[in-house]
Amino acid sequence: MKYFVYLIISTHKNKTTSYVGYTSNIANRIKLHNSSKGAKFTRGRYWKLIYKKGYATKSIAMRNEFILKKNYKERLKIKKNYLNNK
Repeated sequence: MKYFVYLIISTHKNKTTSYVGYTSNIANRIKLHNSSKGAKFTRGRYWKLIYKKGYATKSIAMRNEFILKKNYKERLKIKKNYLNNK
């Protein structure tokens, strides 16, 4: 089974918020976030997938999710790249 690390963003009142997570079913996970049934932090907003990367095992995906969550500069770089190419 393949696992994904993903980055989603939501814009509200000219402020862009991001969230990093991992999953084995990316489409279903985004659907849960947008229906307010995902992580508590993501409830009540519309989220757009801007980054995903696949991994062979759950443990590798979890490790890389943690790294991306803590690496604010990399998250900001991904967000800026997406917003500039929009």
